[in-house]
Amino acid sequence: KREVLMNVLLSIKPEFADKILDGEKQYEFRRSAFQDASEVDTVFLYSSSPVQRVVGAITIGDVVEDEPRDLWKRFGDSSGMSSRERFLQYFDGAMTGYAIEIGKSYRLSNSINPRTFVSDFVPPVSFYYLGDELQSVLESEIPESLLRNKSASLTQYGSD
Repeated sequence: KREVLMNVLLSIKPEFADKILDGEKQYEFRRSAFQDASEVDTVFLYSSSPVQRVVGAITIGDVVEDEPRDLWKRFGDSSGMSSRERFLQYFDGAMTGYAIEIGKSYRLSNSINPRTFVSDFVPPVSFYYLGDELQSVLESEIPESLLRNKSASLTQYGSD
């Protein structure tokens, strides 16, 4: 069986996109995670409002599932957040959360407005797997070293 890797578009607040791309944030935290992280090739960062552009790309390492309090104990220093309260507020009501390890990162020299290429573009609530329309544009903007394979499919996942 040939492994088919998928690229992901991840919606992220501008301050955290910058921290990831500046190397100040080693883990991204989510209330929901990818179905199978081993099938994710490249994660493109969609910097949410007010930026509303794709600003970079990352590869991911381990994805750790745990209770939010334990995620903070283990990874708080690498979270890009100085406030435990803010971290726990994000996970309010969630029994489990996910810490996604950041591998390589790459800041696009020119950020991309997805609406230029996909007229009915809808930003992800949390993340979605990229379809062909936007994927080829984004893949052409990053170094080959961030891509292991070409991919397919478009499925959206909410954050709650």
